[in-house]
Amino acid sequence: MKQRICIIAGTGMEPLAEDFQYQKTSKIRSDTPWGQVPIRHISHESVEIFLIDRHHSDEIGKRTPPHNINYKANIHAAKSLEPDLIISVNSVGTMVEEFPPGSVGLVSDVLDLSSAPMTFFDDTATHADRTSCFSEFHMEKINQCPENGLSSFTGIVSAQSSGPQFETPAEITALKALGAHVVGMTLGPESRLISEVGVPHIALCCSSNWAAGQTPNDPLAPIDHEIVSSQANATRSILVGCIECLFNDNIE
Repeated sequence: MKQRICIIAGTGMEPLAEDFQYQKTSKIRSDTPWGQVPIRHISHESVEIFLIDRHHSDEIGKRTPPHNINYKANIHAAKSLEPDLIISVNSVGTMVEEFPPGSVGLVSDVLDLSSAPMTFFDDTATHADRTSCFSEFHMEKINQCPENGLSSFTGIVSAQSSGPQFETPAEITALKALGAHVVGMTLGPESRLISEVGVPHIALCCSSNWAAGQTPNDPLAPIDHEIVSSQANATRSILVGCIECLFNDNIE
């Protein structure tokens, strides 16, 4: 039986579909109660990959900002594809020297103290367990693959920031004190909704910049989105290698 995975990606990952050199790539659309979701379908004789751009970028480059992303539509669409696994790919700012820009790692936990609730259950009290947000089985499979290209830094805790502004140094200091290693604007709500739909989930974080105040020898270094996007883009080959590690028994 073919494996089915759904990848949800964002900043710097627009060309990701072309990085999978498989037999067939097509564009499809999922109609959800929250709107339409464009999807790239990448077909291999043993693997079906579905790629969702969480920002729903259009042909002229317009992108939905992180605080307005249609998370419910994206996750509903992902669930409807009946995947064996959902993979979130998230660009993050790093707070630790052991995970510098250019690194890719597996997220172990999420620190989401943002004020906006995110749930499919607005009318019925439903409480999804989040003791283990991410699939240990799939993370271990990637970790056992010698060609995964991942950073040796493990146990990554990703903090959620609402955006669209980057964080302040004081906010980063507080998040770091609470146990976070990286910070991003999209994984928090995404992981909350995925925990409600019952599909195994992992998150690959791409270190695209030093978080505010954390640049070695230059705590006042500004953060530029174009540089962030370019750095995230440069990690695509590592991401593809990690994803193929999950199914290397099927891909030749």
